[in-house]
Amino acid sequence: MANRIVTLPGVSLITAIELLLINRASPESLPVSISPRWLGVTIAIFNLFFYIAWIVWIHPCYFHPLRNFPAPKVLVLWKAYTRLKGSVPGQLFLDLANKHKNNDGILVMQGHRSNLLLLKPAPLADVLVHHPYDFVKFDSVRDFLRPILGDGLVVVEGEQHRFLRKNTQPAFNFRHIKELYPMMWKKAGLLMDTLRTEAQGKERLEMQSWASKVTLDIIGIAGLGREFNVLKNPDDSLVTNFARLLQPSKEKFMYLLLVSMFGHRLVQLLPWNVGRTFKETTSNIRTICRQLVRDKKVAIEKHSDHDHFDILSLLIKSNNFSEGELVDQLLTFLAAGHETTSSIFTWTCYLLAISPKYQAALRDEVQTALSAANVSLPGSLHSDTDLAGILEHLPYLNGIMHETLRLYPTVPITVRVATRDTTLMGHAIEEGTEIFIVPWATNRYTEIWGADAGEFKPERWIDTDQEGNKKVNHTGGAASNYAQMTFLHGPRSCIGQNFAKAELRCLLAALVTSFEWELGMDEKDVFPGGVITIRPANGLFVKLRPLR
Repeated sequence: MANRIVTLPGVSLITAIELLLINRASPESLPVSISPRWLGVTIAIFNLFFYIAWIVWIHPCYFHPLRNFPAPKVLVLWKAYTRLKGSVPGQLFLDLANKHKNNDGILVMQGHRSNLLLLKPAPLADVLVHHPYDFVKFDSVRDFLRPILGDGLVVVEGEQHRFLRKNTQPAFNFRHIKELYPMMWKKAGLLMDTLRTEAQGKERLEMQSWASKVTLDIIGIAGLGREFNVLKNPDDSLVTNFARLLQPSKEKFMYLLLVSMFGHRLVQLLPWNVGRTFKETTSNIRTICRQLVRDKKVAIEKHSDHDHFDILSLLIKSNNFSEGELVDQLLTFLAAGHETTSSIFTWTCYLLAISPKYQAALRDEVQTALSAANVSLPGSLHSDTDLAGILEHLPYLNGIMHETLRLYPTVPITVRVATRDTTLMGHAIEEGTEIFIVPWATNRYTEIWGADAGEFKPERWIDTDQEGNKKVNHTGGAASNYAQMTFLHGPRSCIGQNFAKAELRCLLAALVTSFEWELGMDEKDVFPGGVITIRPANGLFVKLRPLR
């Protein structure tokens, strides 16, 4: 209760009331023989010093629910706040992690609010696997995400999440994803043809937009069995609305910040364009998705069930979802399903543009494997070609993919709040305790990954036997699976992570065998930005040279 009152706005209000009372009181009624003006100044100074003492000493030592948790306490001042907002998302927390090593967590104090930053595998496993439903997203964050993702797996909690996870899991099993490889390969070939045409007469191309288009095409077929043909029809209404919604900007970051502080409904009342744009685009996307669900239901009724194996068809045929719930799931699959892969594919293009030796090594590896299997691009695969088996065992392809996923997690920061009294690493955690989970920090933490944690080294994910043969490893040399937090872990982990990796393998293999490329912009202008996910804030321009 005291923590809710002793805030900067709260102390300012109390001071204002005290000054008003002093101003209205007669000099004879004052308890001390000084002028009302000086008494008011004295009280204001006292209140200010009390507030500083509260946030620096009194609250952390005597009132904070985590005061007995074995973690160093770090006060984050406005300078650090500015640094957090003006630099790479998550970098502040990475700096704190590397400064305060040998700790399971760090108590990050921010005035009247404090969060526990978790860094190491054991506490992360406790939150994500052992007590996954004791820690949930903030209501304000869920309210912000709901218009974009609907009440899908990313937004819902508790029993509703358990139900959705159980009933959508079959659509993402290994066999189903393996069957999608030929479609993904065909779409990758179409992208290469399009890029080859677009590159003619142009010095450079912007890859981020094309990555978004091809991944939306892929999720269109895999998610609802519908050919959007975005690569040939870039003016598709779904594409243009997603582009408006997901394009990074300072205004959108501020919008998210205000929504997290004051709630979605209140912020929508403010007279600014970003609020109106957000409402308009999310409404358009939902309307489109509702019609897609209705069209799919009609198609299933008219044709044989055997013709519909996409995710939406599987959900419809389960008879477990209402139309509104199907729209919510479709929103999640379309937005999260294409944004994650397009972001990682773009970052991979960037890393290989500035690392020509890895680009060359990857090209040699993929060309050799595809030639041996008589696989061409573009074109359909032979019915007996196991493309998944080929690509999933290529060391450099998978090493480069996993290293990019490590360095550029699509969601760099997420926050959880304890929804009930629980425990963490055997220590009592009170309801309302806020937890920082920062994939950007954990994935680059030097105590986990070594002194070269910030470097692009695909070799981390490649083992070499005594005969010199290379093979894929899935840990990157780290001692725990929880050292890689891009997709999180446990029942709240990304259900589509294997789907995303399959897309990445096909797109990257197709690109590296079709083009050589280098950066077509100043490297200092390539840095992460975004509202929810991170992508190159200024786009990614590359110079493409066709190989054939």
